[in-house]
Parts: sequence; structure tokens; C-alpha cells
Amino acid sequence: MVIRGPRVLLDADLARIYGVTTKRLNEQVKRNARRFPEEFVFRLTGAEKTEVVANCDHLRKLRFAKGLPYAFTEYGAIQAANVLSSETAIELGVHVIRAFVELRRWLGSQTALAAKFAELETRVGTHDEQISGIIEALRQLTASPEPDHGRRIGFHREEGGIQTP
Repeated sequence: MVIRGPRVLLDADLARIYGVTTKRLNEQVKRNARRFPEEFVFRLTGAEKTEVVANCDHLRKLRFAKGLPYAFTEYGAIQAANVLSSETAIELGVHVIRAFVELRRWLGSQTALAAKFAELETRVGTHDEQISGIIEALRQLTASPEPDHGRRIGFHREEGGIQTP
């Protein structure tokens, strides 16, 4: 769901994913507050809680909860995996690190590819002018010659009689 701009997971859903209780997840967030800045996790307002409960059937229990739930952005969800010790959280943390390293390798190869394209573009850039020159020369060679209107071939009749060219 989207709340205040980013896509988020509520603490109850994230706790279920990681195989811990919502209470345990929230305890770890409070204990490690410096690891969870505002763009990682924020607490819903009363109005946001009411709207979420009205729109999400699986969160009906929240209607009667005393406190306001936490909303975790994707950064916060990954950070939560780092502070929890459930098997699922540990596996996810390892998976995220592997994915990050693989992404970094891929981006490195893209940088190398971009450099090769730039080199190719530099080399081919001068060829454009040369190819244009060749095409222009071919056009001149294949163009029909302009007729020469200065001197005509053959016998021509003029007022004073027949004249040869």
C-alpha cells in the first residue's frame, strides 16, 4: 500500500513475513532507533490507521489496537531483517546482500560497455565525413552530363545557306 508517498508494509504484515510477533518487531525498532530514520519507518496517524483498517480486510484487528502501527518502507523492511534474528529475517538479509553485490557487478559491466560505445562513436565519427565524401564522388560519376549547347554537331541551315559546324 502507499502511504505518504512511498509503498509501505505495516508492522503486523512485516512481522508475519519474518516469522516474529509484531511486539518483537516493534521492540527491535525501538531498541535500534538510530538504524530506522524517517525514510525507513514512520508511525501512522489516527486518520491513516482508520483508512488502512477500512481498506484492508486482513488488518481488521488493528481497529481495536491501542497504539498506532509502524509503516516500513522498503529500506525499513530490509533494515528490520538486519536487527531480527528469525531464520527468515537472516535468510532475507543474506539474499539482499547477494543481490546488491550482483547488481554492483552488473552496473560495472554496463560502465565498461558504455566506455566501449563511446570509443566506437569516436572512431566512427570521422568515418561519417569520409563516407559522405565518397557518396558525393559517386553521385558526380553517375550523374548524366549536361548537354553542351555551345556547338552543335552535324549540318545546320542558316539564312545564308548550309554551313558546316
